[in-house]
Amino acid sequence: QVQLVESGGGLVQPGGSLRLSCAASGRIFSIDDMGWYRQAPGKQRESVARITSDGSTNYAGSVKGRFTISRDNAKNTVYLQMNSLKPEDTAVYYCNAEARTDRYAIWRNYWGQGTQVTVSA
Repeated sequence: QVQLVESGGGLVQPGGSLRLSCAASGRIFSIDDMGWYRQAPGKQRESVARITSDGSTNYAGSVKGRFTISRDNAKNTVYLQMNSLKPEDTAVYYCNAEARTDRYAIWRNYWGQGTQVTVSA
C-alpha cells in the first residue's frame, strides 16, 4: 500500500502564504500524476492543482497565479505554495497520487488524510 501524509496547514491572515507538503511512502513502484484537492464546509471536493510525472501542471481558475504546485520525484513528495490567500481558500486540503506498487500492478488512486487551511483575520 501507499500512504500519503500532508503537512503545512494552519491559520493565516488574508494575503498571507502557506506551503503544503505531501510525502508518499510505503510500497511504491512508481507515481504518475499527483495533485491537491480541497473541500470547504458544505461543498464538494474540488481539484486545486495537478502535476504530471514530467512536471506539467494545471490549476483551477480560482487559484491560477496565486498557487504553485511542484514535486520532488526523488522524495516522492508534492508541494503546494499558496500565496495571496483569501478567506474563500479556507478548506481541508487533500493530497492525491496515482501510483502502483509493482511493475504488474494496476494504477490506483491514493489520498492523504487532509490538512486544514484557514484564512481569517
